[in-house]
Amino acid sequence: MIPDAAMIFAAGFGTRMGTLTKSTPKPMLKLGDRPMIDHTLDILRDAGVGRIIANTHYLPELIEPHLQEKGVTVLREVEILETGGGLRAALPVLNCNPVLTINPDAFWRGPNPIKVVADAWHDSMSALLLCVPSSIDNSDFSLEQGELRRKGPYRYAGVQILRTDRLHEIDQEVFSLNAYWDLLADTGPIHGALYPGEWLDIGTAEKLEMANARFVG
Repeated sequence: MIPDAAMIFAAGFGTRMGTLTKSTPKPMLKLGDRPMIDHTLDILRDAGVGRIIANTHYLPELIEPHLQEKGVTVLREVEILETGGGLRAALPVLNCNPVLTINPDAFWRGPNPIKVVADAWHDSMSALLLCVPSSIDNSDFSLEQGELRRKGPYRYAGVQILRTDRLHEIDQEVFSLNAYWDLLADTGPIHGALYPGEWLDIGTAEKLEMANARFVG
């Protein structure tokens, strides 16, 4: 099941990119000959997502016209709300439950990651996170029989299907979705699916160079 609407988190400062994001929002940095967020839009549209919403904040004048030209609904944050706060602020526009969220700072080679989580989704789930193996000990999660537990050999890969019914229970305005996952896990399991292709986090200048060499060059 592919939700009707998707949220792209595109509001961050991209500080780990160093000087590359001094005058360019991170999602607009080039992966190959196109902004990395365009690859995210390709993934969403290939999966058949009906509506795409993106939040912005840093250097909005350099990303908003680009997104609007591509039919994306833009929500500008006056202050950074982080992923949880940003998603909650977008709920009236998303207007569906569950929703799909995706981070634009990753590159994929293999099956469409949205189709992977959609194929693994069941209506009984509250959250389904796409994960990949991690080389870091005690990374984000362990995964047993489809259920996630904190700390283990897998990390979140930036794509999920998530029910939003309980976001109002978080009493902070600015919060990470990590806090929401923990809230959901207190009353039942959250779930994970493994991505069967290649994935690379593009969070730093070094990783962007690696992605260009490995996946594009």
